[in-house]
Amino acid sequence: MKKNKLLDFIYKKHSFKKQFQAILIIAVAFFALPAMAQEAQVSASIDTAQIKIGEQILYQINVETDSTNLVVFPEGNTFSPLEVVESLGADTTRVQNKFQLLKEYSLTQFDSGSYTIPQQRIIINNKPFLTDSMRVEVADVAVDTTQQQMYPIKPSVEVPKSFSIPVWVWWLLLILVILGVLVFFFIKRRREKALENKLPPYEQAMKDLDELDKSTLIENREVKEYYSRLTYAVRRYLDEKVYDRAMESTSTELIDFLEAQQKSGVLHLHGKTLQNLKQILQRADLAKFAGSRPDVITAKEDRNKTRMIINDVKSSMPEPSEEELMQDEEYRQNKLSKKRKKRLIFGVSGGVLVIFIALAVLISSKGLDYVIDTYWGHPTKELLEGEWIRSEYGTPPVVITTPEVLVRKEMELSKDATQTYADAQMFAFGSLVSNFYTSLSTRIFTKKDQFDLKTGVDGVYKELENQGAQNIVMKQEEFTTVNGAKGVKVFGTLEIKNPVNDEIKPKKYSILNFAENGGFQQITVIYDEDDSYADEISGRIINSVELIKLNN
Repeated sequence: MKKNKLLDFIYKKHSFKKQFQAILIIAVAFFALPAMAQEAQVSASIDTAQIKIGEQILYQINVETDSTNLVVFPEGNTFSPLEVVESLGADTTRVQNKFQLLKEYSLTQFDSGSYTIPQQRIIINNKPFLTDSMRVEVADVAVDTTQQQMYPIKPSVEVPKSFSIPVWVWWLLLILVILGVLVFFFIKRRREKALENKLPPYEQAMKDLDELDKSTLIENREVKEYYSRLTYAVRRYLDEKVYDRAMESTSTELIDFLEAQQKSGVLHLHGKTLQNLKQILQRADLAKFAGSRPDVITAKEDRNKTRMIINDVKSSMPEPSEEELMQDEEYRQNKLSKKRKKRLIFGVSGGVLVIFIALAVLISSKGLDYVIDTYWGHPTKELLEGEWIRSEYGTPPVVITTPEVLVRKEMELSKDATQTYADAQMFAFGSLVSNFYTSLSTRIFTKKDQFDLKTGVDGVYKELENQGAQNIVMKQEEFTTVNGAKGVKVFGTLEIKNPVNDEIKPKKYSILNFAENGGFQQITVIYDEDDSYADEISGRIINSVELIKLNN
């Protein structure tokens, strides 16, 4: 009995231990699931493991990670012994709450042999991830000169000079700048002189009296003019310093005001100052309005008394305080204007400095061309960064991704070609003389015999010439689409003459040629040679081509 109880106890204890372990495992798994779910996924692939010398391998790195994570792709000479021809931008797509990033590299090798693409290091939130290494074979290109079609030798042509600004334009700009500086300083000097010529009230009054003393008005018995100028000098001084209505007030009104100021203690004039001023004003009124003609001695004494009156008023007037000056509207406005000018100068200077620093940082980090293209606009850059469209065109259909929808065009066909084709369609965007041109054409033959692709490829040169191309440099290589359709890629450089301004523009081109589904399919891309954005657009278009196979 005791033995059975002991066995039951041991069994229960063992069972409890197993249950506890199971609960612990479930809890760990529960808390580990979110972390595992958030772990980034990194993979790499190549479009082919066998190429010929000089052909390119498309190396793709696919990263699936959280949208908040920072991803750093490898750059530089990390693919050695293979060479990086081009590092394409990363495409980003959203998959539920994650981002899927696709980074592509074009690799090549110019020596035959077997090579290993080393592991690539991708940094995600400071955590490294390594891709698998890959083996590729590079084969020699067999060249049969007996089968290569010979093209006629082109005559030598005069290479047009690149656009440059004439020297006289720079000299003209320099002269205009110098003239602008001279005009600026001339106007500034005139303003300063005008300010200098405007003397303070006391100095102006003394100057007026000196000029009056030097005049011959008294000797010529021009008494009226003499007293008019004499009283004008004293009235203007009093108007600016004591009484702002001294110029338009009568003699009696002016004297009454000054006497009131004397009594209130504002003015502290000597005893005879007001009396002398009153006498001078009265004689001036009689001379101006009653035809009175004081003698020369009296007139000169009045001038001396006027000088004394002005000096007495000046000495009796205390220098105004800042508070008193601030009560003057003109003074306040002038001071406020100076403050505004200072603020404006500092603000403009600060703004210019900030803009200059921002531009300098942008140019140093992104390059001058990028800054200009981004803020001033660039037609192909806008195409590259715009919304791309993937559509089917022609019969049998060709699927292609383009920055703009291709529009149906009329194909110019000869009578023989019309009889040869059961159906011919063409779709295009842009023109040969524009920044970027792409077209897609499909042709179905009346006879179901297999179309010789070599014939179509050989006709590319003649077709380009018929469209106005000059100095055509042509290369060709095998090409395989993303869905395995094989064709021939013809590429190189050419020149197109603009019929409007006769400008000759160097361009790059790529033409894909396929003989699928009993027809002939051709995709053409032509763009400016020096346009890096167009180069990237061309790569995306070419790599997006997919031929739909028809069920027979």
